[in-house]
Amino acid sequence: MKTFYIETFGCQMNAHDSEKVSGALVNQGYSEVERPEDADLVLYNTCSIRDKAEQKVFSRLQQFKRGNGNGKVFGVLGCVAQQEGERVFERAPHVSLVCGSASYSKLPEMLVRLEAGDRRVTGLNLDTDETFETPFTRRDNPHRAYITIIEGCDKACAYCVVPFTRGPERSRTSASVMAEAARLAESGYTEIQLLGQNVNSYRDPSPAGWDFATLLARVGEVPGIRRVRFTTSHPRDFVKEIVDAIDANERLCNHVHLPAQSGSNAVLERMQRLYSRDDYMRCLEWVKNARRKIAITTDIIVGFPGETEADFNATLDLLDWAQYESLFSFKYSPRPNTPALRLDNPIPEEEKGRRLGILQEKQRAIQLRLNSNLIGTLQEVLVERYNTATGQWVGHTPENRTLNFTSSNGHSLVGSYVRVRVTRAGPNSLVGESVAHPGAFQET
Repeated sequence: MKTFYIETFGCQMNAHDSEKVSGALVNQGYSEVERPEDADLVLYNTCSIRDKAEQKVFSRLQQFKRGNGNGKVFGVLGCVAQQEGERVFERAPHVSLVCGSASYSKLPEMLVRLEAGDRRVTGLNLDTDETFETPFTRRDNPHRAYITIIEGCDKACAYCVVPFTRGPERSRTSASVMAEAARLAESGYTEIQLLGQNVNSYRDPSPAGWDFATLLARVGEVPGIRRVRFTTSHPRDFVKEIVDAIDANERLCNHVHLPAQSGSNAVLERMQRLYSRDDYMRCLEWVKNARRKIAITTDIIVGFPGETEADFNATLDLLDWAQYESLFSFKYSPRPNTPALRLDNPIPEEEKGRRLGILQEKQRAIQLRLNSNLIGTLQEVLVERYNTATGQWVGHTPENRTLNFTSSNGHSLVGSYVRVRVTRAGPNSLVGESVAHPGAFQET
């Protein structure tokens, strides 16, 4: 039997893309193995948002230079494949397949060409109205499933490669999304996560004409689905109706990830983010004024070209005001084909590192305080795994906090929803004990 190995770099969309690729391979008679050394076909599904992720991919490929690949076929998939195109063959001559996400539905044809002996096969066409769904998707988690509802991006932020690697925005029909959600629920999945580079930019191309808030509300009504999440939202297309939908249905997780990138109007303008600080804060006010307590998380870039100390302090001030439950923070890194490459006044790497450290330390203190306020409360946890090293079960709350807990139940809890009382808190996770007595879940 033919074997394959796939390693994934990047976000949830890349993880879901790997599920699509794996499903296509299994349908073609391939079997997955856990080590690249044991595989006939070695694939790296790549992310190019940050330079570090791109470097990791080519570092992996260097481990299998021409001559010591033992007859293996190597492929680069995803954003780096789309960004670099056939230049991948120059940087790693032993690679035979370079395929962007828009071509995953054509993987069976490409595999046939590889098996017939073609040395270099590419799938790099972005000129498509398809939303990159594949006929066969292997689900890696038996309880949580991803659904891509929109692909690509029309926003053209100055630092971002997504428009070049994923193409323009294309939305699936609401009927196809609802049908997939229903199939997943019938198969036993209880948590759905709606995905898109800008998920709330969704616009139903069918006559139904649903917007994202409507689709979100309808997915939350699918029988058998207990939790619905979504990521990532763009502030330009974030509307109050999204918060109203979360307020109206507790199946919709009370968590919103809304990337700010900066708290400075001057930096936001240079980033071409299409909103001001006041616009962004208005979105957060809708969330903060909701009937339900909704957790807010974000992304921040420090050291964007021209960022002054005053600009950076404006971002720190935004953290104080927003009180994010968590954030992903990065030093700006120049990416190919982006307008930011033409900007003056680059920030030295040492200064980027200093600012990132200050930002992360401030956020760490905020998270520790917010998490400490939850000590003594009851939280509902979807259990994902058992950590044998700590003797604790691990799962996430509806607000997407990690909660590690002990339980006297002798059976496996993976996939179940457990009531847990929080006993300790750190900046990145909670610790607790399961509550054994029966009764409906009730937050205290």
